[in-house]
Amino acid sequence: MKKSAKKRVRQSAEARMNNRETKSTFRTAIKNFDAAVTAGDKAKAEAAMKLSIKLLDTAAGNGIIHHNTADRKKSRISLKFNKMA
Repeated sequence: MKKSAKKRVRQSAEARMNNRETKSTFRTAIKNFDAAVTAGDKAKAEAAMKLSIKLLDTAAGNGIIHHNTADRKKSRISLKFNKMA
């Protein structure tokens, strides 16, 4: 295996781990938001919503998820939050 191929394998492995961590982080934030909505805690839900949207935007900006996917998830989060009223 060429030296450049070995380097590329290393880089790919590190990028894959970073991408998995980012995905896991925003999925957890969305789950926390859903839990807050279910509990009826509007203040906690608002904080979780802001964090979720920020993480989704970051993931979309870094190309980890498609920007349409991020927009769809943000839209669904906003709808859930607005229905809390």
